[in-house]
Amino acid sequence: MSMIGTLLASVAFTSTPAFAQVDLTGSWAGVFHEDQPERIPGPWLGDYLGLPINDSARAFAEAWDPSRLTVPEHQCRAHSAPYILRGPLNMRIWDERDVQTQQIVAIHLDTSNFQQHRTIRMDGRPHPSPNAEHTWMGFSTGQWEGDALVVTTTHIKQMWHRRDGVPQSDQVTLTEHFIRHGNVLTNVTYTADPVYLTEPLFKTTNMQLNPRPLTPQQLLYPCVAVVEIPDQKRGAVPHFLPGENPFLAEFRDRIRLPEIATRGGAETMYPEFQETLKAASARQSSAR
Repeated sequence: MSMIGTLLASVAFTSTPAFAQVDLTGSWAGVFHEDQPERIPGPWLGDYLGLPINDSARAFAEAWDPSRLTVPEHQCRAHSAPYILRGPLNMRIWDERDVQTQQIVAIHLDTSNFQQHRTIRMDGRPHPSPNAEHTWMGFSTGQWEGDALVVTTTHIKQMWHRRDGVPQSDQVTLTEHFIRHGNVLTNVTYTADPVYLTEPLFKTTNMQLNPRPLTPQQLLYPCVAVVEIPDQKRGAVPHFLPGENPFLAEFRDRIRLPEIATRGGAETMYPEFQETLKAASARQSSAR
């Protein structure tokens, strides 16, 4: 090949862009137009609307006392991966590349909410044994499907599906789609929990691109446990015994819904449940 031909081939090779996935790197901040009452200030006790929970999850949640968050062991306890993006946070995403090939081998996420670091492994490795260590962020692997980053996470510590005591087990499998449209990043989650859910739980969470790099102070979470309730007995775990939680009816009475709706269950997620609600409301009205 002549020198001119070689030069033209070289220019064509370097000027033709190779196929690449969407760039998710940057600084992101939460947008709270989705489920705002649930996320800030938080859900009411007894609000299990639209959650595909089973009887075990409901019994656990009905024993929940929010004062549990005041004990020193819980004050700095992190949210787990299925829930952490629901809170107020700053998040930084960056990729890690192989020095020789420049292929992305991992994508990293830092969140200011409880100062958590998450690694999404992109090298095709399998998930470890079910007996391996469980952490708040779990063990994540990822792959691209078109312009969406699809992440599968296992080995997550026990936490909650909703911040009113609805439990999340340590056997969950979290599947996420990270989808970017311009300056908006959407996180779509699909949480399967064989212990507490009868069907997977879907959520979406939007984040807005921050054009300014985050400062270290914006990613730190200096948490120190203190005495919040002076007369609380050492070692006490606030809770309600079965049937003794006096606050479960407050949400139902406030929004005037039949109890069958507020108690959750997979059937409450579907449009057909409206007919059940109409019949229950009619019975409730006639009984007054």
